[in-house]
Amino acid sequence: MSEVIAGLRGLRTWRSMTHPIIMTMPVSSAAGKRLSAIPNLTVLPGEQLAPHTRFQIGGPAALFCDTADAGAFREALRVAKGLALPRMIIGGGTNLVISDAGFDGLVLRYSGSRIRREGVALHVESGAVLQSVVDESVASGLEGLQTMTGIPGYLGGAVYGNAGAYGHSIQELVERVHATDGESLLAFDNAQCRFRYRDSVFKERKDWVILSAELRFQEGDSARLRKTAEGIRTIRDAKYPPTMKCAGSIFKNLLFAEMPARAQALTPPSAVREGKVPSAWFLEQAGAKGMRRGDIQVASYHANLIYNDGAGKASDLTSVIGELKQRVRDMFQIELEEEVQYVGFECVDALA
Repeated sequence: MSEVIAGLRGLRTWRSMTHPIIMTMPVSSAAGKRLSAIPNLTVLPGEQLAPHTRFQIGGPAALFCDTADAGAFREALRVAKGLALPRMIIGGGTNLVISDAGFDGLVLRYSGSRIRREGVALHVESGAVLQSVVDESVASGLEGLQTMTGIPGYLGGAVYGNAGAYGHSIQELVERVHATDGESLLAFDNAQCRFRYRDSVFKERKDWVILSAELRFQEGDSARLRKTAEGIRTIRDAKYPPTMKCAGSIFKNLLFAEMPARAQALTPPSAVREGKVPSAWFLEQAGAKGMRRGDIQVASYHANLIYNDGAGKASDLTSVIGELKQRVRDMFQIELEEEVQYVGFECVDALA
């Protein structure tokens, strides 16, 4: 849901941003005064961003604003755009890698979390924790979201990235999405969301910020749905313990049909699952398991799981990610694409 987050696809190296992004302290002070005048908006100068991310990594924001009021959020976004402030929108921070230097701009978070049932539909504000939505649907006998139990983050982020698991994605349930650009209220039906594998129109149009979504389910048996969800949660918690400081899988899986011929030829049929090849398979061939830099560790049991094993730094994390991409590029001539998104980094191509 961010406006200024950009993936560092295809880049060889990264270095942390050490210079301000347009913003100066007088501008920050003026912006703080304007934003503080908005009712129901919490404004925190210099807020540390690490606690707001799953990785627990990253420096401070010049300004951090949070609200559960959709009107206050829309007004804050309008003010930020009017002042031409560098800004980003965050949700649960599940897939964010924030620079050690932080973000010298405005961070906005919408935390409205109401869930309302209407027949076989749920109307959910984007700040609702996805697990809460799963639990509500299971308890209500609404089938379709039970396979996503244990996926961290907010509902808005799940729609933004078309989250999914076990052969299902949230696009199957989305009937309508409500968003704002700070000026207008916008509505999108499923087709207009342009969902693709781990993608949506909202990744292209980062000025459209998701406020809520309407999800339509099938009627199901609550006890059966609960049993399915509990089984998946047991598996997921073993792989991604709730206390682990990680973003889940770092890289997207690859669609076999879209892979280069060389990579297809090197991939055994047993590695292809539902038309996809797990990034973990390529990473394992490249010797990723157990790789470590500082407190950043690649799991010994899953090559696509990188976690913060202590006081990890973003500089080490991006170095590990960059090296893994290079290894796979050299072996298979394919480019792994991150699911995580980056905040506060300068991109530097080592070949330039």
